[in-house]
Amino acid sequence: MSPEQFKAALSRWATGVTVITTRSRAGELAGLTASSFSSLSLDPPLVLFCLAHSSTTKPSFDAADGFAVNILSEGQKELSGRFAQLGGDKFQGVAWRPGLRGIPLLDHALATLECRIAQVHPGGDHSIVVGAVEQIHCGDEKPLVYYRGAYHAL
Repeated sequence: MSPEQFKAALSRWATGVTVITTRSRAGELAGLTASSFSSLSLDPPLVLFCLAHSSTTKPSFDAADGFAVNILSEGQKELSGRFAQLGGDKFQGVAWRPGLRGIPLLDHALATLECRIAQVHPGGDHSIVVGAVEQIHCGDEKPLVYYRGAYHAL
């Protein structure tokens, strides 16, 4: 099996799109687009996302005690692209408000889960970051969906 075949098979899994945001203990804001997000447990409420070791945002997440999962609505394709880029000030011109620990919560997200980092586990070329959900916010928009390399609407 080649890496291309593996990616092609995984592209057949339709996912929602999230932007994971954080604020390091030094106050630095960071965020990244992630489709590798999942619920983990209802009791206690836990979620997880996978963070590449090569990610330029990894040092900020390593220096943070929490994160927010911003589940994007269908009108937020531009945010997905912005937070998928390497480097630069991803928050410039983006509407957000501070949540717990001052972590950015993106305006107009379909849902936002504010989390305390509970555990971090090795996972190949990624770290599996487990968050204990402390607060949620839900909207009524439609979700942004990603399937076979493109955005879709329900």
